[in-house]
Amino acid sequence: MTERKPPGIDFESFVDKQIREAAERGEFRSLSGFGKPLPDDSAPYDELWWIKGKMHREGASVLPPSLALRKEAEDAVEAVAAAVSERQVRRILGEINTKIAEALRRPPAGPPLNLTPFDVEATVERWREERAS
Repeated sequence: MTERKPPGIDFESFVDKQIREAAERGEFRSLSGFGKPLPDDSAPYDELWWIKGKMHREGASVLPPSLALRKEAEDAVEAVAAAVSERQVRRILGEINTKIAEALRRPPAGPPLNLTPFDVEATVERWREERAS
């Protein structure tokens, strides 16, 4: 679109012509999202939509440390359920217990932690029973 608009031609028709010609040349086919539906626009306008989208794409989190640790503890419980060996269960619980113990020594900012370290032996025993049945 480096051409200048010729005098005497309506600006809108000049732009429409350039868009049509570019589409005919196939210049829009390599754009991300080509052939995909547009996102739903029924949600109210959010001024920070692009920041939130970038954070979501990059996996950034803005949770307070105590809530992030609660989420990590929930993920650890799911990981224990999917573990294939007792060694893996012990490793998962050891890592999360270390983080919980650290947070209990120096409480993080934000809402109360409301977590206690996992009882590794009891969890391993439950894990064995679930595998046996």
